[in-house]
Amino acid sequence: MSSTVTPVTKEGPVTKDGPRRNGSGTGVRAGRPHTAWILPGVLFFAFFAVVPMVLAFCLSFTQWNGLGDPVPVGLANWRKLIDDPRLTQSLTVTVLLTVVSWAFQTVVSLLLGVWAAGRQRNRAILSAIFFVPFLLSSTAIALLFYALLDPNFGLIQGDTLGTTSGAFLAIVFVGGWQFIPFHTLLYQGGARQIPDVLYQAAAIDGAGRYRQFFSITLPQLRNTATMSSVLMIVGSLTYFETVLILTQGGPGTDTAILPYLMYEAGFRSYDFGYASAVATFLVVAATALSLLLVRLTGFGAMRSTREGM
Repeated sequence: MSSTVTPVTKEGPVTKDGPRRNGSGTGVRAGRPHTAWILPGVLFFAFFAVVPMVLAFCLSFTQWNGLGDPVPVGLANWRKLIDDPRLTQSLTVTVLLTVVSWAFQTVVSLLLGVWAAGRQRNRAILSAIFFVPFLLSSTAIALLFYALLDPNFGLIQGDTLGTTSGAFLAIVFVGGWQFIPFHTLLYQGGARQIPDVLYQAAAIDGAGRYRQFFSITLPQLRNTATMSSVLMIVGSLTYFETVLILTQGGPGTDTAILPYLMYEAGFRSYDFGYASAVATFLVVAATALSLLLVRLTGFGAMRSTREGM
């Protein structure tokens, strides 16, 4: 009578299908991804993001109208930026737009995402329809709503874009109409990762639907909310096409946000050195705000909130 001896390694018993994983979930075949796999992404990011930012920073210390060679002027553009009264107004409008857009998009996308996480067939179809606006370009969407809000030929009567509050709310709504589907998808994926056993235990304890939402769903979506908020804030700080097409910074300068101020300096006044200073200031502000949000929420730990993980 013969017996079969199964070889055992430090990773666990070896079978005909390969080494069996041990309790830590690691095996012989497990390893780190080859660094060459991420090289194309790193090069793409460096060429299209890092290099332009460095060039814009260097250009902010020069005077250049787009023709000829840039002339070094030291800190003149930065002093002009600090003393420019339009900076305070544009910064105020930008911050207000960011806060209102974040509140509007977060509430709607969170509720839609949790609702879309259901398993019913009609929810899957509606979720696909809700995602369609995100597939359109910002320019096309802005042109569409500009045609709808045109005071002379638009379908919506009244000079909505001619008032400060109307123009501001139009920008918030149009931006939300386009980007809420994306954030809804994030919350939908996060809500579907919440273990059902948590809701079952809460139901046994007598918790209703609203209590389960505030005691289970919201805490479990903390990391998703942080990631979504960072994307919303950065996106709101870089609004441009919507403002350019809908309001052109008006009425007056009431909706002239920082990106629009940069556009006016560069492509209307042909002062690309000053425009580069505005762009650099915007990048630094957006990066600092994003890092602060990640630090305050503890998102950097990236720990899973799922049961048993």
